[in-house]
Amino acid sequence: MGKRDDLIVKYADDLKTKCKMTPDLALLTKVTIGCGPSIYDNDASTVAGSDEGEMETIKRNFLIKKLGLPDSPKLAEAINAVIDTYGRSDRNKYRAVVYYMLTKHFGKEAVYS
Repeated sequence: MGKRDDLIVKYADDLKTKCKMTPDLALLTKVTIGCGPSIYDNDASTVAGSDEGEMETIKRNFLIKKLGLPDSPKLAEAINAVIDTYGRSDRNKYRAVVYYMLTKHFGKEAVYS
């Protein structure tokens, strides 16, 4: 297995253990690939759930640009719900896992097909 495959296994484990979700591995793989090289960078591969700037970036660059959602308060609510599900106290919230959960939350799996 390659490094990306190892990371996908790690992300799937987080979804199972921390988020109590059964991951769709095909979708998780596509979301991970969509994150590009950021998954290999220690800082860029994780999300700081308490950083308002980071939450705004997720809203603007992922939810609006990538998923094509209109800007509304529901976007911030969804991000907060995902961070709560992942665990606010968990310092290692992987970007690919957060993006995967947001994709599922909004039913936008078709973006990755």
